Amino acid sequence: MYDTPRQHLRRRGQLIRIRTEQPASSFGQKRPKQNAAALLTYKGPSSTSSAIKPGRNSKTRSHFKIKDEAEVSVIGAAELARILRGLGLHPVFRYEKFRTTYALPGVSGLKIELDETPLGTYLELEGPVAGIDRAAHLLGYARNDYMTETYGSLYLAACRRRGLRPGDMLFPTTKKLR
Repeated sequence: MYDTPRQHLRRRGQLIRIRTEQPASSFGQKRPKQNAAALLTYKGPSSTSSAIKPGRNSKTRSHFKIKDEAEVSVIGAAELARILRGLGLHPVFRYEKFRTTYALPGVSGLKIELDETPLGTYLELEGPVAGIDRAAHLLGYARNDYMTETYGSLYLAACRRRGLRPGDMLFPTTKKLR
């Protein structure tokens, strides 16, 4: 994730991220290949969606994290990072996860993402509010089980609980077996 030195984007509830996807077989490499494919993501501040009318049922809104999001695929993650640095943005947080994506038959527009992170394993349901509720119900979850925290905020809370100084949220390095 990138931000200005004074974290202007974070303060406005915005995020710029370069996501480099690597096959699991390359896990543990320090850097992705120079010309690696990447996704440039912009996320705006939390807002209401067209599925939830402003002022109506604020309890419903509190169960969902709704953000304006735009993504573009690019080749050359390292060059993209260079462009962002040229614009005054700097890396502020790196995190790793293994993600597996599923679809649920009969629930259109919904992605079920199983994320294995250094903090634990999380299930993310992304899509329309009705689809999220339906999938959650089918999977045995209720709205009281929903979380809207980011991985960054979960990581900072874990560091505070453990008395650790926050850094990047990365898996521990492992030695290859011979």
